Amino acid sequence: MEGNQTDTKLASVLRFTPHRAEPIVLDEKEIAASGSALSVREVHDVLEQAWHDIRNGRALGHKSVLSLPEEAFWREAGYQSRPKEFAGERLGWKLSCLYGANPEFAGVKVIGANAFNRHFGLRRSRSTYILMEKFSMQPLAIIDATALSAARTGAYAAQVLRLCPIEKDQITVFLFGAGPVAKAILASLADCTARQIGRVYLKARRLESAKALQASLSMTLPFDVVAVEDNGFLAEADFVITATNSDRPVFGDHELRHDACLLHLGGDEVPAETLRRILRQGQVGCDDLATVSRRNSQSLALQFSRVGGSLEALGPHLGILELSKTKDWRVQPGAPLSVTCVGLPVLDLYVVAALFQKYRANREI
Repeated sequence: MEGNQTDTKLASVLRFTPHRAEPIVLDEKEIAASGSALSVREVHDVLEQAWHDIRNGRALGHKSVLSLPEEAFWREAGYQSRPKEFAGERLGWKLSCLYGANPEFAGVKVIGANAFNRHFGLRRSRSTYILMEKFSMQPLAIIDATALSAARTGAYAAQVLRLCPIEKDQITVFLFGAGPVAKAILASLADCTARQIGRVYLKARRLESAKALQASLSMTLPFDVVAVEDNGFLAEADFVITATNSDRPVFGDHELRHDACLLHLGGDEVPAETLRRILRQGQVGCDDLATVSRRNSQSLALQFSRVGGSLEALGPHLGILELSKTKDWRVQPGAPLSVTCVGLPVLDLYVVAALFQKYRANREI
């Protein structure tokens, strides 16, 4: 009896009721059947709140990554003759854990990834999210967050485009990549067409992939999508987005317009000379210096670590801005901008929590 009274008093003091029910399990079919999937606009709206809370210290999170050696995969899986099929591409065989908390919820996203999965008809990566009540840390739901992960990453496109000092009525975009994130990027851009995007050039490792994505979306987007097989149209682009699995730069600095703005979402895709030039002539930024630096998988962080330095240590002295600190970047018109985003763990928490709340509301109707 004494223990029960203590529990009741504790709950009263903390002003929450511990969750006692078994967590619900939401796979893709249940999410779709329940009408709980988030629209692009809903994703953008909830991420606005997430960024506000991050900047005000109301939300925090971290990311841990266990990258396994590619040589071990080829040897242990028995595919010693297959590495040449992945020349120029990261196998990306890794296990990632993203965890965070906000005023109401906490959660952990677990990601398993391997580019070789395409040979089995599987996704390159799959995300599973465990959503918890913050104070008791008891699980509320286990959710397939694969689609949500792509949506939150794609939403960076609209956010960064708003920072770009592009003074044109018709914006031309060049997008490298044709996977789930590229699809989410196009949806994000379509949601912010007040910037009047006129055309998006789409380039993938395989032209067939770019054409397939173009065909699947061309009738639903408010701008033209053109699949291309080389960088010939890159010189027309006002806004360049990289979202590939490449292990090397996907363009040369000489192929860009001097005032082009960049959003970098993949790996080592941007030439070092491009970052150095934009640092001199314009503005370089990222979603969070510490997170990008410690992940050390993207061109911006690698530029420092390859010479024994650290983006986290040197970035503030070089004036590299962070979305996690401010949204008022004040980039001068006509100046180039390069933004590197690794994907903050707390963003996943907000979109998953929004889906969970929408599911719960739908169930109560």
